[in-house]
Amino acid sequence: MKQKSIKAILLFSLSFLCVLSSHAQSIFIEAESFQNKGGWVVDQQTIDVIGSSYLMAHGLGIPVQDAATIIKVPQSGSYKIWVRTRNWTASWAPTVDPPGKFQVLFNDKLLTKTLFGTEEANWHWQDGGVIVLEKGELKLSLHDMTGFNGRCDAILLTSDLKFSPPNDNKILSAFRKKSLNLGRPHYAGKYDLVVVGGGIAGITTAITAARMGNKVALIQNRPVLGGNNSSEVRVGLSGLIFKSPYPNLGKVVDEIGPIGHWTLFEAKQDPDAERSKKILKVIEENPEKKQHNAGPKSNYEDEKKIEIVKNEKNIDLFLNTHVFDVKKQGNKITAVLGKDIASGEETIFEGKFFADCTGDANLGFLAGADYRMGRESKAETGEKNAPSEPDSLVMGTSVQWYSDKLTEPSSFPLTPWAIQFTEETSQKLTRGDWDWEAGLLSDQIRDIEKIRDHALRAAFGNWSFLKNHSKDKERYANYKLSWVAYIGGKRESRRLLGDVILTEQDVLNSIPYDDASFTTTWPIDLHYPKPVKGLENEEPFLSEAVTQNIKPYAVPYRTLYSRNIENLFMAGRNISVTHAALGTVRVMRTTGMMGEVVGMAASLAIKHKTSPRNIYKNHLSDLKILMEKGVLETK
Repeated sequence: MKQKSIKAILLFSLSFLCVLSSHAQSIFIEAESFQNKGGWVVDQQTIDVIGSSYLMAHGLGIPVQDAATIIKVPQSGSYKIWVRTRNWTASWAPTVDPPGKFQVLFNDKLLTKTLFGTEEANWHWQDGGVIVLEKGELKLSLHDMTGFNGRCDAILLTSDLKFSPPNDNKILSAFRKKSLNLGRPHYAGKYDLVVVGGGIAGITTAITAARMGNKVALIQNRPVLGGNNSSEVRVGLSGLIFKSPYPNLGKVVDEIGPIGHWTLFEAKQDPDAERSKKILKVIEENPEKKQHNAGPKSNYEDEKKIEIVKNEKNIDLFLNTHVFDVKKQGNKITAVLGKDIASGEETIFEGKFFADCTGDANLGFLAGADYRMGRESKAETGEKNAPSEPDSLVMGTSVQWYSDKLTEPSSFPLTPWAIQFTEETSQKLTRGDWDWEAGLLSDQIRDIEKIRDHALRAAFGNWSFLKNHSKDKERYANYKLSWVAYIGGKRESRRLLGDVILTEQDVLNSIPYDDASFTTTWPIDLHYPKPVKGLENEEPFLSEAVTQNIKPYAVPYRTLYSRNIENLFMAGRNISVTHAALGTVRVMRTTGMMGEVVGMAASLAIKHKTSPRNIYKNHLSDLKILMEKGVLETK
C-alpha cells in the first residue's frame, strides 16, 4: 500500500508538471551549473541525501566573487523567483543573524530585496517575490554577503505566480529532470573493470588493472583525484610499503604519491637506500613538504595524480561524476549510472567487474551488498577494543585548517552563530590537524553536511575568539586564516562484508591466512570523541587516538571482495574488517596496496572469466605470482 501511494504521488507530480509547462513559462537553473562560479565552490557530499550538489560561498569570512551565468527569458513579464537554499546555522543559533546570506542579481542589478539563506534550517525553496523581466538573454548572479558558507542549490523563475516548487526529494528529483530536459543517459561503453571512487585505492586499482591490459573506467565525483590525499582534504599518506611477504606491493602507491612526513620517517630508517636518498634530498630542498596534514596545496600534487592516470592508455577517466544507481542481473552488477555533479547529465557504464573504492561503500550499498556500520559487540568478535553491546560509534570526519603569519595585522569577523569559546575553552593554535574531528556519534553519510558544518563552527568560532577576545590576541594579530577544508576527511562509515572479516586479534596475534596479500603496518589506531570542559552543550569537535602497536601483518585477499555480490571488489576503508581492525588498515599507503591487489585479482578474473571468490579457490597461486612481481611502471 505504501509503495502504491508513493507511485501515485510521483505520477501526480509528473502530470502536474506537464500542465505547468504547457501553461506557464519557467526557467530552472542548477546553481552548480553556473558558467562562471566565481569564488563559490561545488559541494557534492550530500548528493545522495538532498538529491543534488550545490554552490557554497566558502570565503573564510571574506565575501567571495559572484557566481554568474547567462539565461534566456522566453517571454517578457512578471516572474516569481524561488531559490533552493537553507540557513545552515539555524539548528544551532536560530535567533542569530544568519551567516550564509546572499542576494540574487539580474544584469548586476538587485531586482528583489530578499536576502536568501536566512530562513529554515532544512533545504527548502525560499520565496524571493515577483520580478519583471524582459525577453532575451539575462545575466544571473549570486552575490555572497559574508564569506561564511552561504549555499544555493537551484533557482526557479516561473510566470505562474501561484506555483510552489516541490520540497519532497523524490518529487523534486522528477521535477529537476523534467525542468532541465535531461534525456536518456549517455553510453560511456563497456569496460573490463569499472572503478568507482578516485582516492588512492581507486587510482591504484585502475592503474594496476589497466597495465595488465584491461579496459578500465575510473569514476570520481570530484574535480581532483586522491580523496583524503588531495588538496581539498590535505591528509598525508601513512603506512609503510614494500613489506614482506610481497615486497613489490606498493610500486603504484609510490609512483602516484607525493612525498610526505611518513615517507620521511621511512627514509630515515634506511638512509643509505637510493630511494631514501632521493626522498631526503627533496625534503631538504623543499622543507614545506614535511607538513604531513593541513599543508600547502602543492604538497598533495593533484596534477601529478591526474597526469599519471590520463597517460594510461587503457583508462578512461570520468571526473565530477557521481554514481547514484546500478543495474543488476541476479547477484551481479551489469552497469552503474553516474550523473555530472554540475549539469546533472547522466551516463551509463557497463562492466564485467566493478570495484567499490568510494570509502562510503556507495556502490556496494546501491547493489545490495552486505555491510556493517559502527562497532560490533565483544560477544560477537571477542575483540579487546569492542564494546559489550554493539553501537553506532565510528571514527569521525576531520576538517583541518591553518593560518599564515603576515607582516601586518589582519582582522577576522565576529561569529555569534559559531561555537562560543572562552579563555578556558579556546584552543590556542594556529593550525588544526587531524584531531579537529567531528561526528563520531553521527551517521557519516546521512549527516555529513551537519558534521562538516559543526566542524566549521568550531574552527571559525575558535579563530574569532583568538583574534578578537583572547587576552593573548596580540599574539594572533598578524595571523590570517588561510585555509579551512570544506570537503570533510572521513575515516569510517559502511564496511562491506567479504568471505573473511578481519578482526583485531587476527592482527595482534599474527594469525596466518593462506591468501595473505597486502601488509598493514600502521598501529591499531582508534579515535574517540574528546569533549572540552565548559562546552558540554556542544557536540565534540575534537578527538583523541588510542593506539596499539602491531607487527607488520599480511591481510587476507578474501577481505577485498563482496560475499554476496558476485563481481564486486572493494579497496579502501570500506573493506571487510571490524571497526577495531579498521584502525590499522585505513591509512592510505595501505589502501593503495589493496588497490594493487584488487587490480591484479580483477585481471585474473577477467582472463579466466570467473568470480573474485574463485580467484581464491582456483587461481590463488596465479595471484601470488603477480603480487611477487608487483606492477611494472609504464615507459
